[in-house]
Amino acid sequence: MALDGIFLNLIKKEILDTACMGKVDKIHQPSREELVIHLRTKNGTKKLFLSVRANSPRIHFTEHAPENPATPPMFCMLMRKKLVNATLVDIRQSGLDRVLYLDFDATNEIGDKIKLTLSIEIMAKYSNILLIDDNGKIVDAMKRVDFSQSTVRQILPGFPYTAPPPQTKLSITEHSTENIIEQIKSYPTRSLSSAILNSMQGVSPLTSRELADGLGDGSVDEISDRNFDVLASRLDALRETLINGKGIPFMLKDETGKPVDFSFTQIRQYGNKFTGSRAESFSALLDDFYFECDRLERTRQKAHDLVKLLDSAIARTSKKVSLQQAELKQCADREKLRISAELINANLYRLEKGALFYDIENYYDENRIMRIKADPAKSPAANAQKYFKDYRKAKTAELMLTGLIAQGQQDLQYLETVADSLDRAVTQGEIDEIRQELVISGFMKSKRKKNDKQPKLLAPMEYRTSDGFRVLVGRNNMQNDRLSLKTASKSDMWLHTQKFPGSHVIIVSDNREISDEAIVEAAEIAAYHSKARDAKLVPVDYTYVKHLKKPQGAPLGKVIYHVYYSVNVTPDRDKIEKKLIKA
Repeated sequence: MALDGIFLNLIKKEILDTACMGKVDKIHQPSREELVIHLRTKNGTKKLFLSVRANSPRIHFTEHAPENPATPPMFCMLMRKKLVNATLVDIRQSGLDRVLYLDFDATNEIGDKIKLTLSIEIMAKYSNILLIDDNGKIVDAMKRVDFSQSTVRQILPGFPYTAPPPQTKLSITEHSTENIIEQIKSYPTRSLSSAILNSMQGVSPLTSRELADGLGDGSVDEISDRNFDVLASRLDALRETLINGKGIPFMLKDETGKPVDFSFTQIRQYGNKFTGSRAESFSALLDDFYFECDRLERTRQKAHDLVKLLDSAIARTSKKVSLQQAELKQCADREKLRISAELINANLYRLEKGALFYDIENYYDENRIMRIKADPAKSPAANAQKYFKDYRKAKTAELMLTGLIAQGQQDLQYLETVADSLDRAVTQGEIDEIRQELVISGFMKSKRKKNDKQPKLLAPMEYRTSDGFRVLVGRNNMQNDRLSLKTASKSDMWLHTQKFPGSHVIIVSDNREISDEAIVEAAEIAAYHSKARDAKLVPVDYTYVKHLKKPQGAPLGKVIYHVYYSVNVTPDRDKIEKKLIKA
């Protein structure tokens, strides 16, 4: 869903209530299109997240601030110079347009008090963040727009700031319900939801459909007066919500718990198809909704070379194994080659050179006649030798191919575990460890210089079960090996998803008997930290660490076990993240 003007209005009020008169403490720019402003407020330090990504532009407080780059971009350096120690005094919105203006009291280089405004324009691929001085001129913008990109509106340092062109729609906060209904009726051939969308400022398609839900599926001119009265009541309620700022941060999730849509009110148009839940705040709602998809996109940007390498290696290895399996299938007829050679040798006395084939009684098959192809240029003995040679070649090929296929399948399984680890990586440190793992495994060359310091090993993620057991989770295959084979004691419990790539999970016993409740909760954590995290029911194996063995020559993260139990669980991110102790 797009972040509409009404939702933005409620977010604005939430930010003002929480952070008005807050001082800017730090500013970070995690990526080319994101900004994080740390505000010291009466409620503690808050992280205000601004994103102008084309697929997820937004502004809200966040608990999942992205990792910062080692070197801050130039725009970030400018924001720090201008806004650090400035005070947020107001947030403005023109009508219900998707533009917010954050006003700051700041101090310039010579100590004079000045007004600065940070504008965030939420308009899909045209979204932008601009810093404007007290003379209405652009100090700089996250995305500069010159004459070659737009002849209507240029966004460059020193240019006067002009707001995005306003839409010719009616704002529910500035126009009466009667005027809005009249505007809607001016689109007689459109559906009611389409007419609402074209008439009202600040509403998304979802909000339009919700307002029109149950009032008729035909065109506007087919809607009854009674249903227009119902629509008028809904519009009045919407206006009251905006005036009082009492919207409901509401999210829909599918059966796997994955967020599907969100709004500032309950969503009823989908019936029982999805499950609805209420968030603590509008910021928490947006933070939760966009966390997973942004995390995956950010990881792919940071680890573009690794993603490309893994995709290529998996495709290449899979194709090679398929070709080898097809070749092995051809070797299955090698016994026929041996039999042909033996039958020719047994009948040399009656076979002649120049024949295209030999019809010989097959004493392996009740003396049925078997037709054997022959090379007329060769003698029967030479044809027999050719069949024996082809048989030995096929037998050798089968032995070699069986080993190559087993190795290829092991490599493919290993690469899929690395790809799964990369999909779940969040920080640059995790990505760097996966890069180091691929170097150690021989799938890529090291770019580190001899004098470079060895990167610090990451600690495993740590959770705590309801009854107090520590649960450790490996972030990648190298950490899985360390965790299962070196860190864990023999009395600890080991868990892993069955037939799915995923993290090794350890329940630390601390010389206590591990409870069934702890095993189930740890199994849920194991399922969540695996490729099956979106599945409804995931089988998870568990056994004591003492039963684990590392096969000689096995790849990183590979262990075997023969004594184990299994439990089926459903991973729930909200439930699991509450148990997280160390990220």
